Amino acid sequence: MYLTREEENIYNGEQGPTLQKMMEILVALGDIYDAKKLIQVKSAQIAGVSYKTIGDAGLEWIQDLEGKVRIPAVLNPMGMDREAFVEMGIDPHFAKKQEEIIRAYEKLGIRPECTCTPYYLNRPRFGDHLAWSESSAVCFANSVLGARTNREGGPSALAAALIGKTPYYGLHITENRYPTVTVKVDEPIHGAEYGALGYLAGRQIGDGIPIFKLKSTPTEDELKHLGAALAASGAVALFHVLHVSPEQYVLPPDKMDREPQRLESEDDWQVPERFFLPRERIEVDIAEIRETARQKASPDIIALGCPHASREELEEILSLLHGRKVKKEVWVCTGRSLGEKNPELIQQLRSSGIKVLYDTCMVVSPAANQFKCMMVNSGKALKYTPAMCGVDAVMGTTEECIEVACRGD
Repeated sequence: MYLTREEENIYNGEQGPTLQKMMEILVALGDIYDAKKLIQVKSAQIAGVSYKTIGDAGLEWIQDLEGKVRIPAVLNPMGMDREAFVEMGIDPHFAKKQEEIIRAYEKLGIRPECTCTPYYLNRPRFGDHLAWSESSAVCFANSVLGARTNREGGPSALAAALIGKTPYYGLHITENRYPTVTVKVDEPIHGAEYGALGYLAGRQIGDGIPIFKLKSTPTEDELKHLGAALAASGAVALFHVLHVSPEQYVLPPDKMDREPQRLESEDDWQVPERFFLPRERIEVDIAEIRETARQKASPDIIALGCPHASREELEEILSLLHGRKVKKEVWVCTGRSLGEKNPELIQQLRSSGIKVLYDTCMVVSPAANQFKCMMVNSGKALKYTPAMCGVDAVMGTTEECIEVACRGD
C-alpha cells in the first residue's frame, strides 16, 4: 500500500508509539483488502465501549494510548445510563469500570456521546468518507445518506480517528457499491414490518448488497430499522431501495437483469427506464413479515430504541400512550444529546412510568440479563437480545408494545 512521507514517518514511529500502533493497524487492514492508499475521513464512530463487551483487557488497551483524535469522533452505546445506572440495577463495580472506559476515551479527545445513531449528532453529506463501526450506523450512512464507510472494527475506527485516515477499499469505491441481489415484496408494509423484512432478508443475503423493490415508500425511521435488521441477521453494510435511495446505479451489462430491449415487457419485475435489477432475486412473503412483526408472548419488559430512538419515534410513543401509565417495565433508549434537546417530551414519557435511558441500549447493558422475556419493535434487537443477553425476545409493532405495556399483559 502506498504511504505518503508523513504516513511513513508515523509508521516508523517518528510521531510516537500510539500513532505508530494505529498506523500499523490501518496498514495491516489495507494489506488484507488490497487497498492502494489511505484516504481522509470526515468522522469516526467507535465501537468497544460497554464494559460488558470489552472487559478489563479492552480497558487497559485504551488506557495505554496517548494523543488526540484528528477528526470528530463519538462512541457506540455504553453499558449503562451514567445518571441512571442505580435505577437500571447496574452493579457498582461495573459502573466504576464503565466510567473508566469513558474517561480513557475522553483523554484521547473523543466526545463522550455514546450512540448507535451518530447521524442525529452530525449528519454526514452525500459522498463523505467515514470510519464508522456500529453495524446499523454503517448501514444508515451508506444506504440512506449516501456517505461511504466500511464496517470498521473498534480498533480500526479508533485508529482512523487518531490518524484521520482509513484504507481505500470496499464501500469507499463506487464499483463496490452496485446492488448484487434484488429483494421484492408484493404488498405495502409499514412500521415494524420493515425491521421484520430486514430480519428475514438478511439471513438470505449475507454480506451482499440488496436493492429492494417495494410497493410502499419507507420513512427515514423505517429505513433505519430495515438497515439495522439487515446488518444484524446478515452482514449487510449497504442496501438500496428503488427510487428512494440516494444512489441509483445502472448496472454493468454482465450484471443486468435483462437486455435493454426487453424493458417494455409486462414482467412483474419491470422497473422504469434505465434501472436494471440484479439477476439474483429473493421474494419475501408478506405473511412471513407480518408473523415475524407480531409474535405473541407475555414479556416482563418492553424495550424500544434499537437503534436509538429519533424525536419522531419518541413522539409516536407518547401519542400511543393516550395519557395512560405503563404497568410493565418499559425502556426507551436514545442518545443523551437528543434527549436533552427535547426535555418536555422526555419528561412526559417519564411521567407515564417509562424509563428513558441515555447512551445505552438493551443489547450492550448487563441490566437486560435480569429479565426473562423482552418485547421489542426492532428486528436488530430481536436478533441480538437472545444471543447477547440470554433473554427470550419477541417482536411487535410500536403500537402493540405500548398496548402490552399499558394493559400489563
